[in-house]
Amino acid sequence: MMFPEMKRVMETAGGTPTAKLGRVSRRLLAPGLVLAATLSLQADFQGSTHLVPFDEGANSYGKTTAQGPVARLQGRVDRNEIKLRYDMAGGYLHGVLEALKVPVSSQMLVFSQTSFQRERISPQSPRAIYFGDDVYIGFIPGSPLLEIAAVDPKLGGVFYTLDQTRSETPHFVRTDQCLECHASARSMGVPGFLVRSFATDERGVVDLASGVAEVNHRTPLAERWGGWYVTGTHGRQAHRGNLIGKAAFAKHEQHPDYRGNLSELKGCFDTASFPVPHSDIVALLVFEHQTHMHNFITRLNYEATLALQQYGHLNYLRSATEAFLKYLLFSEEAPLTDPIQGTSGFAAEFAALGPKDHHGRSLREFDLQTRLLKYPCSFLIYSEAFDRLPAKLKEHLYHRLWEILTGKDAAPEYQGLPPQTKQAILEILADTKPDLPEDWKNISRTKEKANYVKP
Repeated sequence: MMFPEMKRVMETAGGTPTAKLGRVSRRLLAPGLVLAATLSLQADFQGSTHLVPFDEGANSYGKTTAQGPVARLQGRVDRNEIKLRYDMAGGYLHGVLEALKVPVSSQMLVFSQTSFQRERISPQSPRAIYFGDDVYIGFIPGSPLLEIAAVDPKLGGVFYTLDQTRSETPHFVRTDQCLECHASARSMGVPGFLVRSFATDERGVVDLASGVAEVNHRTPLAERWGGWYVTGTHGRQAHRGNLIGKAAFAKHEQHPDYRGNLSELKGCFDTASFPVPHSDIVALLVFEHQTHMHNFITRLNYEATLALQQYGHLNYLRSATEAFLKYLLFSEEAPLTDPIQGTSGFAAEFAALGPKDHHGRSLREFDLQTRLLKYPCSFLIYSEAFDRLPAKLKEHLYHRLWEILTGKDAAPEYQGLPPQTKQAILEILADTKPDLPEDWKNISRTKEKANYVKP
């Protein structure tokens, strides 16, 4: 779905989807056209929902060959270095998950009709989504296509389909059709990812006036997961998952725990059509954090590339970088008021990925009592997309991060992080992030030897 102003402008622009977006981007940035107001989105910084001219100049989204995980996998397939496993039940699903190292435990099930395959989706036939740090895979039993979205370190979100017909030479087809929704105010104006929460009717048709157009770790749990199945325990915390139709929402209004704390989805639909019978609550929490984080990294990459090209400096990006640091450090995270526990092995598999410092600590360790992570700094700081940000931008981000974690910056937004937690994050990064400035690493290690007390 596209908001009316963008649709009207694009219909008059002509050409391919990326060409249209390239030509209209400057018009959408015109003074007075505030897309956030139209969609009631929470802006990360002033202008963060405006469309970036991502198909122009140095960015050239449509003309640039993708280099992300799916493009690399296709190269391996073409060179006969790998054969994707195929089975009659899931087609290429298991082969793609294995090749891209995506855990099946990450499965989440959405029954709202929000995909381009929406006619195949319903509460009786949900769409499964699986994810790793840099790739998302959509699967609908019986569909002729797998949907794949990858994080390209230069381009942001790149979208593909894979024909589910068995072939000697399976081919991931890049498609820009998805950009009609996946390059909008809801994805921070860049090619990216969307997580939404809306009420649906009994068929899975979305009520766009009923929910949240963009969900991330700042969204209260009470507003999350409309249109999604959710398995796992969450105590007295209410959410909108597992509610189908007006009658279910009416019961939920009277009894907030209605359809909550489900350990299984038996009776909702035929779970045998999917690799596992879960839609894990911990996977959902991680997914919602990381999709917006990916969009933020892409937005900074595009903005910094344009700023350096035009001005040779990043002085105009101060509000964007400060907002990014707040999101990186979960400073506005919606608190958990009861413990969270999933129903699959996702939490253990995710935490085991590390990397760990020499005390065995990792940014992937969960808290799940009062917040998502024990050491609240995004694990995507290790991602290829972050590592390949422009050098001047990373230098600035590392400098500011150092000031925040050492307490030199005592801004109120970081006061929720106790000094020992800041110190732990500092030490973990110093041990595990190879591209940190040398003085940053040396000073943190010296301080650690003098002051380390295991939390």
